[in-house]
Amino acid sequence: MKNLKLLCVGGLMAGSFGYGQNVSVPQPVKDAFVQTFPTVKSVKWDKENSTEWEAEFRMKGKQYSANFLEDGTWKETEHVVKKKDIPSNIKKALDTEFFGYTIEESEISETREGSVYEFELEKGEQMMEVAIDNSGKVVKKESMDIKDKD
Repeated sequence: MKNLKLLCVGGLMAGSFGYGQNVSVPQPVKDAFVQTFPTVKSVKWDKENSTEWEAEFRMKGKQYSANFLEDGTWKETEHVVKKKDIPSNIKKALDTEFFGYTIEESEISETREGSVYEFELEKGEQMMEVAIDNSGKVVKKESMDIKDKD
């Protein structure tokens, strides 16, 4: 459902949002976003799935996304992290557990349970989605063929 796009045209502090045709972000979602990210001036909304909304925005010079349930409950915030900014213990875990893989994407995912570093790694025709907690422990590892990615 990524094709449903909305664009914020007003200041979020005032709560003014622009909408696509006959589509609106639920008020509890907008309110929760403003409360969580009060300094953000513009946001693009997507309907992530039947119960979740995703806000895409820039903050502190970085691209972010944040997901909220229909009732305004915050689920997750993600932002890209540059390779040079990956902590050494996380790099060590990558080098040890995934030797020979290259980092294609890297981001930090924050939830109520804490934060993890998420990576998309590639080696030949293999792709791996990996999550590593702040202590350097691999908490998720999912492998697939690159041709299956799309």
